[in-house]
Formats: sequence, C-alpha cells, structure tokens
Amino acid sequence: MKRRLPRVLAQALFVLWAAYTVSFVVLYLLPGDPVTIMAAGGGDAGSVTPEQIAELRVRYGLDRPVPEQYATALWNALRGDLGTSVHGGRPVTELIAEALPATLQLAGATLLLALPLGGAIALLGTYTRRRWLRQLLLSLPAAGVSAPTFWVGLLLVQLVSFRWGLLPAFGNEGWNSLVLPSATLALPASGLVAQVFAKSLRTALAEPYIDTARAKGAGRVRVHFRHAARNALAPPLTVAGVLTGGVLAGSVVVETVFARTGVGRLTATAVTTQDIPVVQGLVVLGAVVYVTANLVVDLVHPLIDPRIAATDRPAVTA
Repeated sequence: MKRRLPRVLAQALFVLWAAYTVSFVVLYLLPGDPVTIMAAGGGDAGSVTPEQIAELRVRYGLDRPVPEQYATALWNALRGDLGTSVHGGRPVTELIAEALPATLQLAGATLLLALPLGGAIALLGTYTRRRWLRQLLLSLPAAGVSAPTFWVGLLLVQLVSFRWGLLPAFGNEGWNSLVLPSATLALPASGLVAQVFAKSLRTALAEPYIDTARAKGAGRVRVHFRHAARNALAPPLTVAGVLTGGVLAGSVVVETVFARTGVGRLTATAVTTQDIPVVQGLVVLGAVVYVTANLVVDLVHPLIDPRIAATDRPAVTA
C-alpha cells in the first residue's frame, strides 16, 4: 500500500490538472466572443453595448494574454476560488456548495440500491441450475442498461406518483422524495454491475482453484459465494467507481425530470444561460468526483485481490 499510494495520488493530481486545462481550452475555443455571450446572459447579444463588453473583459481578466489568464485561473483554483457566476455575481464555489448536498444524497441512495441489486442478480443468475431462471435473471441487466433514464423517470412518475399516489413526484423534501429519482438512476447502474459481476463470476468458476476447493469437500454454496465471489469482486468494484461519477452526470436528467435542486439542475441552468465560470467549476467538480472514487477503488483493490498487491512488490533478484 505504501508503494502504491504515491503513484495513485500522482495519477489523480494529473487527471485533475488535465481536466481543468482541457475545460479551460475548450471553453476558450467556443465559437463567438465569450465576453459578449456572458454580457448578453444568454439573450440577445445585439443589445449589449461596447462599454459593457469592455467592462466585463477587464473584470474577468479576459483582456490579458491567454497564458496569463490560464495561469491566474489555475492559481485561483488551487486556492479554492473557481471564479464568480455571471448571473447573480455569486462565487461558483458557493453555488456548488449549496447544490452538492442534495446530489450527494441522491448518489448515495442510488448506489445503495444499485450495488446490492446488481450483485444479487449476478450471484443468483450464475448459481441457479434452472435454465429458465438463469436466462431470465441474466437478461435483466441488458434491459436495465438499455432503458433510457428520462423514460424510466417519466414512467415511474406516471405510475407511482400520479396513478397510485404512493410517493411524491417532485421536490427535495423528505426521504420519500429520494425513492423515485434514485430508482431511476439505479436501474441502469445495477444492470451494468450485474453484467460485469456475472461475467467475472463465470470466469472465476472456471479457474483451477475452484476444482481444488471442490476436491477438498467444499460445498456448492461455499464455493460459489465465498471462493468464486470474492475473487470476482475486482471488476464490479471498478465499475462501481465509474458509476459514482456517472451518477453525477445522470443527475442532470433526473433532477430535471423530478424538479429537484442539485448539481444536475445547476449544470442545466449554467449551460442554458452560458455561464462559463459555473460550467468550468462543474467540470472540475466532476473530475474531483471521478478521481476520488477511482482513488478509493485503486486503494481497496489490493485488499480484495492479493494478486494485485503481489504485482506491486519489487522483484527479488539473486
């Protein structure tokens, strides 16, 4: 772990720097004058006076050379300053801090639903000897992954909220308002986990150590749920790290469908109004989420699969 940690941290820092740099370049290369776009606030650019454009150019430092703009923005970001929103004039970090808790609740509820459900489908689908049940269970993940998120959300709202009146359709009030949005995101996420875990389980069950365990008298349940499942956990764990960031991206659709406030709604609003500082701050947030999730996965992997830790040890020479 001590040898692995510095390398993983260095990779994480590089990814964060690359994400910030790429977002800066892409937003700078957008067609049209970004100052005019910001001054118009997403409206008619023809109504903006040259004096307003010049004032904004100076305020945001866009009158300076691009390398100087980048260096200043990167230094400010390292100090936690992601700039100021064009609409409302509030700090970007403040806007993100207000929106983030609701999205973190949604992400946590989604993972609590998706990971056990996907794992259960994979375990039961590869364990059962009934062919029709195995085919049914292992066909569910493909259906879940292919279902459009917005369609699932609208269907749940129509049936569970409007027709049956069991759960609220909109808002952020109470735990019950989390059920439908998290279920909407958990359906494709659990399907992906189940697909990867089932394939990994089938591979593990074909390994020689499984035959050895059976020869030593281990029962079918012990072989499947202890020996094979433990050694098959690494791929779905990697997928879980990716899903953590994917939930953040999926929140844009889900929070819009269910009228929830959060990072998703903030992203949609910032893109619609072309609020460039907020968009760049959200890109950085997404990179931080992905990097953190994958950092945790990289550090947990050797604890689950000792073979990974063995490959990190330096070779012993005579």
